[in-house]
Amino acid sequence: MTATTATDARTAIRDAVENWVVWRDSGDWERFATVWHPEGQMTATWFQGSATEFIEVSRAGMANGVHILHQLSGTSIDVAGERAIAQTKMSILQRAVVDGVEVDVTCVGRFYDFFQYAPSGTGPGWLIRRRQPIYEKDWLTVLDPGARLDIDAELLGRFPVGYRYLAYVQSKSGFEVKSGLPGLTGTVVENLYREGRDWLAGAPTPGNPV
Repeated sequence: MTATTATDARTAIRDAVENWVVWRDSGDWERFATVWHPEGQMTATWFQGSATEFIEVSRAGMANGVHILHQLSGTSIDVAGERAIAQTKMSILQRAVVDGVEVDVTCVGRFYDFFQYAPSGTGPGWLIRRRQPIYEKDWLTVLDPGARLDIDAELLGRFPVGYRYLAYVQSKSGFEVKSGLPGLTGTVVENLYREGRDWLAGAPTPGNPV
């Protein structure tokens, strides 16, 4: 791959990462579907499955008033032929009512994306084959300074430090939240990095979504 081609690839991948956030958070579902590979897989605290299913449940959630937004920061991209790994600093922001108290919860981490250059509905392009967030740190804010939220310590303690408060709010909102997702350190995130290296080296699949 020439320097020019690598630069073009990184530009296209960065566009896809940014479009994912803008189109998903604004409910632009038709264009949101175009960033995904036909075999795309998505993992989140509250969802694990195909990109097609993720679009359907995200659409339904937004229609029912679920407010989950995203902000992006820097991106690091490794390209190998028609494959790439992109890591993008991000924040997940959700507003919800917990036990009658309105709260905001923020979780910072990274999107760890397995990209593949492949045909799509709008022509060949860099598409997300697998997205696995890494959860690094989170916190909860009560919107009304005069309100009091009594935390269920037993429920909070079921979840890893990296997304403990996000999982708490989502559990209280009726979501089934998955434990054991990648954090800043540990065996799970090291396995994810290994899967990324294997993907760039030509592994037949982008690892095993957790």
